[in-house]
Amino acid sequence: MSDNDKLQALLRGDLWNEFCDSLKAAGNQVLAEDTPDDPLSRAEGFRYLTRLLRLSLEKNLEFGDPWHPQFYSLSHETAKIGNDNPDNFYQNCAVDGRCTYRISGNVGTVDYLSIETKAGSYVGGGDMQPTGHIALGEIDTDAEGNFTLLVSASEQPGNWLSMSEQSDNILVRQTFRDRASERRAELQIECLDPRGSAVLDPAQFAAQLEGVVPFVTGTAGLFREWMAGFRAHTNQLPPNDQSMCLRAGGDPSIYYHNTYWELAPDQALLIEFTPPKVCRVWNLQVSNYWMESLDYRYHRICINRHNAHYEADGSVRIVVSEGNPGEAWPNWLTTAGHVCGSLLLRYVEAQDHPPIATRVVSLDELAAAGSAG
Repeated sequence: MSDNDKLQALLRGDLWNEFCDSLKAAGNQVLAEDTPDDPLSRAEGFRYLTRLLRLSLEKNLEFGDPWHPQFYSLSHETAKIGNDNPDNFYQNCAVDGRCTYRISGNVGTVDYLSIETKAGSYVGGGDMQPTGHIALGEIDTDAEGNFTLLVSASEQPGNWLSMSEQSDNILVRQTFRDRASERRAELQIECLDPRGSAVLDPAQFAAQLEGVVPFVTGTAGLFREWMAGFRAHTNQLPPNDQSMCLRAGGDPSIYYHNTYWELAPDQALLIEFTPPKVCRVWNLQVSNYWMESLDYRYHRICINRHNAHYEADGSVRIVVSEGNPGEAWPNWLTTAGHVCGSLLLRYVEAQDHPPIATRVVSLDELAAAGSAG
């Protein structure tokens, strides 16, 4: 359909009707045969679609202009994608790889900061191909932490983040040790060679509206496929296919372990490993079946390098369960009423990736082991 045909379909109301019909069909992602049908997972699945719709409206309509760019967040406390990190503050921005951008700001006190350019999205099962990456240690700042960074397809002097002509978005990760006590980086962006005006263009709006629901169904479908694959190693934590993670927007400085977990109310998953000696950040999180981190506003569902309890030999023992196994197990993460979901362990800037041991035990076993210890 040409741009003019899309515009005419919008003006007649046909495009709006198609939007509503395709949104209705997105519910098939939640009702698929390979998805759990317990009441909590099913309800969260439909909530997930409403959240993805909210994010897609932001991405495609409100913040979809690459010539008048603004940072916004495509994962946060109440809308989440692809095992979002509870220790992160995410920012996103639409760009055009043929243009040049200037990011300015202050790095704050965050433990890790990365800024990446990407090409593509999850529409139609597509990928977010990485086209450029820069991390905190590579950014020159002044004594107060202020900096400027040029973003373009052609190399620039000083702080520079590469793009390709196909790049269409920027992803920023800010990772905290303790979110409540740290000051996040403050970033602004401007396009140095903008095109057009900031006034709503009806034809452009028609094209943007057409992309809203495909993002919803593409995102839900991609991570539903991931979860189906993770079932092959239920309650284990093997390394991911790292290239798969990169194509889905992962950070090249992060090493990922993803899995599917499933536990009865009287069971726990015991996770034991020795973190790498050289590693800027590690954390482990509990998520639901839709690969949304569980609600970290109200539940302890994530543990990281800085707040974990370590054994005398430097190892870490983490318990994931619905019931609290007691004070003998300080690294307890709750499943918050869920019977299944996903787990993610990530290492940032690690020089090695030690093996991870997991086993399902009963809460009674944990209580007896704690008493014996």
